[in-house]
Amino acid sequence: MNTNSNSYTIIYASVIVVIVAFLLAFVSSSLKETQNKNVEMDTKKQILSALNIRNVEDADAEYSKYIKADMLMNEDGTLAENTSGFATGYEKEVKENNRLHVFVAEIDGATKYVFPVYGTGLWGAIWGYVALNDDKDTVYGTYFSHASETPGLGAEIATEPFQAQFQNKKTLENGEIALGVVKHGKVEKADYQVDGISGGTITSVAVDAMIKNCLSNYKKFLTNNVEE
Repeated sequence: MNTNSNSYTIIYASVIVVIVAFLLAFVSSSLKETQNKNVEMDTKKQILSALNIRNVEDADAEYSKYIKADMLMNEDGTLAENTSGFATGYEKEVKENNRLHVFVAEIDGATKYVFPVYGTGLWGAIWGYVALNDDKDTVYGTYFSHASETPGLGAEIATEPFQAQFQNKKTLENGEIALGVVKHGKVEKADYQVDGISGGTITSVAVDAMIKNCLSNYKKFLTNNVEE
């Protein structure tokens, strides 16, 4: 074959493309299990962070120590054990499978409930977890993160000072979700509201909507006084 011909060039390029594609697929397949495990570990660290357990080295061990059950909420607000394995995409779990997760934890002998929350910020996805005390009303801790909010502004939702504002706030007012974020300096209901981020109004509003929208899905559980 004439190595200077167009046919040779096309065939050679096609073979290289096929080989590279095969190698990339092989590498991706080989790393998939590791990638999935890393996502699972990161998710567990985030859940623990909502319980004020941060900077852990062994996420599996700490998760097993404090998280006693991964539960799903039934239509009547009661809980049933999740038997389908550990999930990481909770927005997808709700939209595709109508599965509302509740993580039941035990801290110093006291029960805590952790709820996934998710939404959309100024530039992309935002998400997190809200942990409540056993009264299903008082906030024990929170964790929030983001995909691409503005550094120094909306990205501040991922900082401990912002998240710490939520501790000991109340969640329900007359059976409705009142916990939320208001414009910086505009807190009127100190029992339920926290200051938004100065200069990060859109992200603050998004966090407020995320909390209210997601926790509203759990109202039957939060207002259900029957022992689980």
